[in-house]
Amino acid sequence: MNNGRVMLAGLFLLVTVFVCKVEAMMNVTIKETGADSLVLQYLVREPQVKPAKHKAVILLHGVGSNEADLFALAEQLPPDYYIISARGPLTLGADRYAWYQVDFSTGKPVFNAQQEQSSRELIRRFMHQVKQKYQLAEVYLGGFSQGAIMSLSIGLTHPDEVQGVMALSGRLLEEVKPLVTASPALHQLKVFISHGTQDNTLPVTYAREAKAFLQPLQLPVSYHEYTGMGHQINASVLADLNGWLKQ
Repeated sequence: MNNGRVMLAGLFLLVTVFVCKVEAMMNVTIKETGADSLVLQYLVREPQVKPAKHKAVILLHGVGSNEADLFALAEQLPPDYYIISARGPLTLGADRYAWYQVDFSTGKPVFNAQQEQSSRELIRRFMHQVKQKYQLAEVYLGGFSQGAIMSLSIGLTHPDEVQGVMALSGRLLEEVKPLVTASPALHQLKVFISHGTQDNTLPVTYAREAKAFLQPLQLPVSYHEYTGMGHQINASVLADLNGWLKQ
């Protein structure tokens, strides 16, 4: 009988600890399902410390991934930011989404321009909505691979809508370059670019080309190449990105 009571007491303690941990996590992480009328589904980690002003990092995933992918990095990013990870509007399969479709049959990526433009406007609407919802003073838009491409496209063509852009293993679309025009907002746009030298999906030459395009525009660009890194985000990228966000 005593053993039974001990087991029940132990079980109660385990359940209590589990519930407390879940409640603690819920105070940090909230999943939005679109019920609040935002145009994209997303995950958000609210600031873990009280910020002087409300700032957010908005993350865009790569093709075939979802909002949970980059959100896994949330706890490794600065605690005074909202970390918001959005889901692409195009469904490719179970839990697989994209911002636009890409054809690699020719050996080089050929993208669906109409889908890309549509997603670009959708992301801008989403940014406007989260700015209002969370009363954001600053927004940093970034992503990985296709998400990096979208971030560069939006940031460079609408620099008045973001404070900075983070392009992790992405590229700058040739079709976007003619849309980039010099302005005071563009000159103040902060840009972070990271790329692995062994990236076989989007070769590092894309990052170098983006850097070469941005240099004459006199933007504050923080450019990083990682020797031996493939198409990925590693600890060195996160360390450099955190340093950039804390500046």
